[in-house]
Amino acid sequence: METVDVRVLREACSWHAEGHQFLLATVVKTWGSSPRPVGSMMALREDGRCVGSVSGGCIEDDLIHRYTRAYKARSIPQGIPELVRYGVTADEAHRFGLPCGGTLELLLEFQPDFEALDTLVQQLERGQLVQRTVHVATGAVTLTPTSAPEALRFDGATLSCTLGPQYRMLLIGAGMLAEYLATMALFNDFSVTVCDPRVEHLHSWSVPGVSITREMPDDAVHALRPDPRTCIVALSHDPKLDDLALLEAIHSPAFYVGAIGSRRNTRSRRQRFIEHFGETTESLAHLHAPVGIYIGSKTPAEIAVSIMAEILAVKNGVALPAMLSVENVKHPLAPIVSAV
Repeated sequence: METVDVRVLREACSWHAEGHQFLLATVVKTWGSSPRPVGSMMALREDGRCVGSVSGGCIEDDLIHRYTRAYKARSIPQGIPELVRYGVTADEAHRFGLPCGGTLELLLEFQPDFEALDTLVQQLERGQLVQRTVHVATGAVTLTPTSAPEALRFDGATLSCTLGPQYRMLLIGAGMLAEYLATMALFNDFSVTVCDPRVEHLHSWSVPGVSITREMPDDAVHALRPDPRTCIVALSHDPKLDDLALLEAIHSPAFYVGAIGSRRNTRSRRQRFIEHFGETTESLAHLHAPVGIYIGSKTPAEIAVSIMAEILAVKNGVALPAMLSVENVKHPLAPIVSAV
């Protein structure tokens, strides 16, 4: 599976090659609540066909109404980019289905430069991280390779956003929980790899679109070369596998490292890492364990929801309150029977 950004840009290139007119819309600012974050993109063709999303649907409908021949024989205009704002008044917010107080601003690029767009798609398909800068006054685009993702910047004169490969997830252990978690990660645009050297555990794997490796987990982590768009989750329940992966992962740039296990097993793992592998409380602060947020989950599917929710919160920079921590929520004297 590829990212939404790549799908939008590739479709736009295809439309250009077929002789269609189109515009590229990017969310550049939001105020209050908004349905889509900054950087969200949508391409809109002159006949009303669109790919991607900048809202829950109503703003897309308005853009179609304004800029295409689907309504009143209009077509995509030519010229320099245009800024449009939605949700300034309460009436507009209601009309476009924006949350209370929500406002968003879009940069519309009309028939953006095909050569720059095609080059960008090729770079993204090669897994490169690229900063795309749009000069609002002229519509000129510059592409700059970068080594780390940066937050979108828009000052009214230029738009700079980092585009790159998918977020990646490495799962250690190929059980049922891994299948549920892999499925959720895939539809959240993650590229998923499952590592399990125990061949018998892979016989029943049924989730398509996932890379499989049978190498030792620490080798798999090393080979993956984790970056700030990578998360690693140990699910095997076998310390010989999980520990090796975690010891390699906690010192990597991965944005999230987690491990399943009861509170008792988690405390034992931390103590083992400190006593025998030279880790410290500070070096283990990056480890999320017991993994997930507390939602009273019992089944593999529910536990996967718990884990995926925590991963997405960390990815999106959301500080979860202590009351959602499995370690803090469960009463110290309660039976230790569930990972999440």
